[in-house]
Amino acid sequence: MKTQVCIIGGGPSGLMLSQLLHLKGIDTVVLERQSREYVLGRIRAGVLEHGFAELMREAQCGERMDREGEIHDGFYIAHDGKLDRVDLKKYSGGSSVVVYGQTELTRDLYEARDRMGGKVIHNVEDVTLHDLKSDAPWVTYRDGDEIVRIDCDFVIGADGFHGVSRKSIPKDVLTEHEKVYPFGWLGVLSRTKPVNHELIYARHERGFALCSLRSQVLSRYYLQVPLTDRVEDWSDDAFWAELKKRLPEEVAAKLETGPSIEKSIAPLRSFVAEPMRYGNLFLAGDAAHIVPPTGARGLNSAASDIYYLYHGMMDHYLKGDDAGLDGYSAKALARVWKAQRFSWWMTTLLHTFPDSITYDQRLQDTDMDYLFSSERALGSLAENYVGLPF
Repeated sequence: MKTQVCIIGGGPSGLMLSQLLHLKGIDTVVLERQSREYVLGRIRAGVLEHGFAELMREAQCGERMDREGEIHDGFYIAHDGKLDRVDLKKYSGGSSVVVYGQTELTRDLYEARDRMGGKVIHNVEDVTLHDLKSDAPWVTYRDGDEIVRIDCDFVIGADGFHGVSRKSIPKDVLTEHEKVYPFGWLGVLSRTKPVNHELIYARHERGFALCSLRSQVLSRYYLQVPLTDRVEDWSDDAFWAELKKRLPEEVAAKLETGPSIEKSIAPLRSFVAEPMRYGNLFLAGDAAHIVPPTGARGLNSAASDIYYLYHGMMDHYLKGDDAGLDGYSAKALARVWKAQRFSWWMTTLLHTFPDSITYDQRLQDTDMDYLFSSERALGSLAENYVGLPF
């Protein structure tokens, strides 16, 4: 098999790049280790920055997002028993975010690939990358007893933190930076009316909480929990009781509870791998970087990678210009580290740290007071939340 770009990973990043390149006449093959049903069953973040929404539209996949997505011009931070609103539109210069579930976004991308006859191969095993430093890299995978070879010009590693792509870069080339946080997020999805029309981030002495939503009838809530907790430790009743304790009274009184559709605990970590290019292998998304979900930067950081790769590939194939590809790693990492800083700051501001001393707590209090006393501080938050320019 031969293609121009072989993309490892059939999540939103890989599918988005495949779709965008297809529209420019650039041939791709996407390899995905899991089944389509498995990929569409993963529950992930649903806050899309302005630039990501524009990419969806450019990929001709934004119709349902624009029809069903929730446009949010702001969000709330609950602290000290009160609610303060961050007006994104006002402080970012007119931008908003779109709340649209990643599962639905991925479904839209799959359907677009189907319509256009895109090649997405699922349930592949033993994916191996070869001759990445040459002008003719190739990829193999196992299909039953058969080893299939794909010859290509470029390989895109969009196969997540545990994928094969980053592991294919020699250890003496790759530098990895990691920070593991001493807590996780317990998330519950429920078929209930959201407690508020915009997100509520709550800082509380008992721990962080987040009130989010997927639609007007589907809510997503989170609690900060110790890493030692297990999902089995939390009944639905215990979750709702604890959530109410961490919210202001007027919010807790409106909270509609119900059976959980999905419940999981995700540890929080920050991670960056440098460089994001090795020969003709380019890393994108979680294969190269992970952020805590506090600042809603994970999927959105992947979108900026795809934006740079898309334009770099276009320039290569349509103009014979390799400047975009040659500068990809440095440009992508510059934005990645800004997303890392913002996510770290949001996490530090809003969570309770088990080893914190009174000095740390007073700094958190001061940071929160400063945020809502300074329009410039609110402007910095809003600018990062809606998404820095690509």
